Amino acid sequence: MKVPLLDLKGQFGTLRNEILSAVTEVLESQICIGGPKVADLEKEIAAISDCKFSVGVSSGTDALLCSLMAIGIGSGDEVITTPFTFFATAGCISRLGAKPVFVDIDPQTYNIDPQLIESAITERTRAIIPVHLYGQMCDMDPIMEIANRHGLFVIEDAAQSITATYKGRKAGSIGTVGCFSFFPSKNLGAAGDAGMIVTNDPALAERMALMRSHGSKPKYYHKFVGGNFRLDPIQAAILLVKLPHLNQWSEARRCHARYYDEQLAGLPLETPFVDPTCYTIYNQYVVRVSKRDELVAHLRALGIGTEIYYPLPMSRQECFQPVVPCSTEWPQADRASSEVLALPIYPELTREMQDYVITSIRSFFGGDSTNARLEAAQSQLV
Repeated sequence: MKVPLLDLKGQFGTLRNEILSAVTEVLESQICIGGPKVADLEKEIAAISDCKFSVGVSSGTDALLCSLMAIGIGSGDEVITTPFTFFATAGCISRLGAKPVFVDIDPQTYNIDPQLIESAITERTRAIIPVHLYGQMCDMDPIMEIANRHGLFVIEDAAQSITATYKGRKAGSIGTVGCFSFFPSKNLGAAGDAGMIVTNDPALAERMALMRSHGSKPKYYHKFVGGNFRLDPIQAAILLVKLPHLNQWSEARRCHARYYDEQLAGLPLETPFVDPTCYTIYNQYVVRVSKRDELVAHLRALGIGTEIYYPLPMSRQECFQPVVPCSTEWPQADRASSEVLALPIYPELTREMQDYVITSIRSFFGGDSTNARLEAAQSQLV
């Protein structure tokens, strides 16, 4: 039996006619830049995020970049963030000539540890980028308290956490701005790259809207140097079709997570910790295990898709070594990178497929007798 890490074809199959109709509508209108689909999606994403304003952009990466540019981050500035994240978080800081300053993570949530932030602040610090990893939000109250006390911007990297909550507040609504990604693998995924920025600051929203189109208003008159970060209306149309299903899909992931939690209990691995103040959407279901690489090989040999998010912290990436000394320690991020493993959790995952994943994991820890049970289960499921 094969169980892919993600099955985008299954989701598309259920919405095929609606998606094709929405794409055809855009093509027939020949409104290929901006237009009503982008405006409608902006309105909807702002509403579900409990924010007043939303700016559609070309990707989650460009959401971060546009936000940093809009608040004036540049050469010589420092931005505090986590080393345990996708490259875009730190890469966008570096692209603007600023320095990413990495603060270690909480070993349970994998999110930035607020207790370590203040000691990393210098006279050059301008902003903090907390990353809501795997669908669970950071501990935002202490982060905001520190930011407010030091006059710092807070950019929520919520690429993996749209509609997740912290103490009842939505991802993206707490900081200065929030950044979403609609990469195809996300809970709400486009058919390519797409992103969104949300905020409650009207002046900043207007600036980011100009920034995504070369900083021009009116056309050919440029207030400042921006970029080409516009959201494609075809992607917006597809996302509008999918958006009504988002809560149902996220709840399906949560259901799969509960079943994994129950069935993997007692094994020598750690299932995800969920802070009781948070509502997580499980963009990934990540376990940690000391023999991670051996388990990966075992599962892949049995046709089960897995992924490591992330195998090397940003603090250890070669491209950042000129500004980040190798001698600095981030023990929790380093340990996580050697132990974490994501299992299939997409909404279309069937119970039979999930049982096969669970039985296969048990066989890794259980020896020959469990292997026999695995073979029997596999023969029934093929």
